[in-house]
Amino acid sequence: IFVTGGVLSSLGKGIAAASIATLLKNSGLKVSILKADPYINVDPGTMSPFEHGEVFVTDDGAETDLDLGHYERFL
Repeated sequence: IFVTGGVLSSLGKGIAAASIATLLKNSGLKVSILKADPYINVDPGTMSPFEHGEVFVTDDGAETDLDLGHYERFL
């Protein structure tokens, strides 16, 4: 299943993907999520929130896309 929606932030693509994955996982299927982020070698924490949206900080201190936080909480 591919969830797409352009490059606009805060449309709910990450929440939709995490929700679908949770439903499939609860149905007994094996689920993996892969996020393709177009920001190559750019730290989202240094970008304007209007450009990228909020960031999620991982346990090792990396500032990543907020969708990774959704995946962490949902799955």
